[in-house]
Amino acid sequence: MYASNRLYWLKSGSYTLMTNLQTLLFGFGSFYLLVRMLDKTNFGIWVLFVATTTIFETARNGMIQNGLIRFLSNSTEGEYREILSASFFLSGALMIICIIVNFSIAGYLADLWHYHGLALMFYIYNLVYVLQGILAHLQWIEQANLSFRGILVTNGIRQGGFFIFVLICFVFHFHVDLIFLIYAQMACAIIGSAIQYIFVKKQLIFSRHINFAYVKKLFGYGKFVFGTSISAILTATLNQMMLGALLSSAAAGAFNIAVRILNLAAIPSNVAGTIVFPQSARRFVSEGHRAIKYLYEKSVGAILAILVPCLLFLFLFPGFVVHVVAGSNYPETIPVVRLIVITCLATPFARQFGTILDSMGKPRINFIIILISVTIELVLVYFLVRRYGIIGAVYATLIADALTTLAMQIILRKELNVNILNTFVYAAKFYPELFNKYVRPALGMEDRAEASKD
Repeated sequence: MYASNRLYWLKSGSYTLMTNLQTLLFGFGSFYLLVRMLDKTNFGIWVLFVATTTIFETARNGMIQNGLIRFLSNSTEGEYREILSASFFLSGALMIICIIVNFSIAGYLADLWHYHGLALMFYIYNLVYVLQGILAHLQWIEQANLSFRGILVTNGIRQGGFFIFVLICFVFHFHVDLIFLIYAQMACAIIGSAIQYIFVKKQLIFSRHINFAYVKKLFGYGKFVFGTSISAILTATLNQMMLGALLSSAAAGAFNIAVRILNLAAIPSNVAGTIVFPQSARRFVSEGHRAIKYLYEKSVGAILAILVPCLLFLFLFPGFVVHVVAGSNYPETIPVVRLIVITCLATPFARQFGTILDSMGKPRINFIIILISVTIELVLVYFLVRRYGIIGAVYATLIADALTTLAMQIILRKELNVNILNTFVYAAKFYPELFNKYVRPALGMEDRAEASKD
C-alpha cells in the first residue's frame, strides 16, 4: 500500500507539475508577446475580456469537476455509468445558462469599458466555451481514474497552439485583431478535445437513461464548490474589472501584469491541489481525520518551502522583473508587484483549505468563508481604488486575505485539530527530506556510503 501511494504521488506529481509548467510557460509566453504587440488600451480590453470569460469557465468547472472526481473515484461499475451520464447532462444545462447570460451582458460590458467591438468578441466566444467545456469534462474523467498523461498532452495542444499563433504574428509583424485571438482559441480547443477523447474513450461508459438522483447529488455537492469557485475567481478578476470601470482599461492591464508575474506563486498550490484532492477524498473515507490533517499540514509546508524564495526575489527586485516581463511602458506596476507578493503567502493556506474541506464533503463551509471574503474585498476595492488608484486594489486584497486566513485556521483547528505551526516545521524539513529521499538515491550516494562501511 505504501509503495502504491508513493508511486501515485510521484507519477501524478510529475504529470501535474509538467502540466502546470506548460500553463505557466505558454500562458506567460503569450502574455509576454501580447503586451508588446498591443497598445495599452487593446491589451487592457483583452485582459478584461479574459477576466470575464474566466468567470464562465470557473462556473462550469466549479459545479462539475470536484463532484465528478469525488463520486467517480469511489464508484462501482454501475454507479460509474450513471454518474458519468448525469455529469454530462448537468454540464450541458449549465453551459446553456452561461451562454444566455453571456449574450445578455455583452452589450453592457462593451459600453462599460468603452469598446464596442467587445460585444462581438463575447458572442463568438460562446463556441469556444462549448468546445473547452467538452475538453475539460474529458480531462476530469481521466483525473478521476488517477491518470494525468492525456491532460498533459491536451493542455499542451490547447495552450501551446495559441502561443504558436501569437508567436507567428509577433515574428512576422502581423496586425493582431482581438477577434483573431478568439478564433485561435477555438481551433486549439477542437484539436485538444479530439486528442483527449482518444485518451479516455475506454472510460466513456454511459447509462441509457439519465438518473436524476445523481444529477441532484452532483448539483447538491457542486453548488457550494460552484459558489466557492465563483467567489474566488471574482476576487481575482473583479479587481481588474472595477479598475477598468473606475479608471481605465489601461489601468486594468497594468494591474494584470502584476497578477501575471505572481501566477508563478500559484503553481505549487495548483499542483498540490490537483494531486491532493482525489487522494484525500479516498483517504478520508478509509483513514479519517488524522490522515487529512497530515495531508493539509504537509502539503502547505511543501508549498511554502518552494514559494517563499520566489516571493522574496520578487519583493526585492520588482522593477527588474517588471522591466523584463513587460518592458518599460508599465512603471506603475512596480509598487503593485512588491505589495501583492505579500498576499501570495496566504495562497497555500487558502487553496489547501478548500481542497481538504471539499474532499471531506463540506464545501458549504468553504463557500461561506470565500463569499464573506469576496464581499469584504469588493467593498474595500470600491472605496480604496477611488482614493488610492491601482494600489488601492492591493490594499483591499491584503486586508481581506489576512482576515480570511485567520478564519480558515480557526475552522481547521476545530475540524481537524490542524496546527499552523506544523506547516512551518514541514516547510523547514522539505529540502532535507527531498535530498535524502530522492537526490541521494538518484546519485547512488547511499550505495557508496554502504560500500565504504564494508
